[in-house]
Amino acid sequence: MATVVTNKGKDIAIARIIAGAGLYIAWGTGTGTAAVADTGLATEAAEGRVAATVTQVTTTTANDTLQAVGTLQASANRNITNAGLFDSLTGGNLIMKGDFTAVPLNSGDSIAFTMRLQLT
Repeated sequence: MATVVTNKGKDIAIARIIAGAGLYIAWGTGTGTAAVADTGLATEAAEGRVAATVTQVTTTTANDTLQAVGTLQASANRNITNAGLFDSLTGGNLIMKGDFTAVPLNSGDSIAFTMRLQLT
C-alpha cells in the first residue's frame, strides 16, 4: 500500500501549525552539530527569544512551507553559532535548529533570521 501526504494535506497541516500557538526564534553561542534529538540550542544567548512573524509560503507545491522570520539584537559582543524555532517564549519545545559558522557581533548588531519548515 502506498501512503502519501497530498498537496492539499501539506497546505492544511502547515495552516494548522500556524493557527496553533505562537512561534519564537532564539540564537545561541555554543558549539555542536544540530541533531534530531536536540531539545535546545547550544548555549542559548541572554537576549531572549523574539516572536516570529509566521506565514505560509510555497516551495514546491502550494502552501507546503511554514516560514518564520525574526530579528535578534545583541546586548553585548558575542559570536552567534546557531538559531532555533521554539513553541514558547521561554522553555517549550525546539521545533527546528540550524548551526553555522560563528557570526561575530558587537553590542547593538542584529541578525534577521528566516527559518523554513517544508512538508515534503
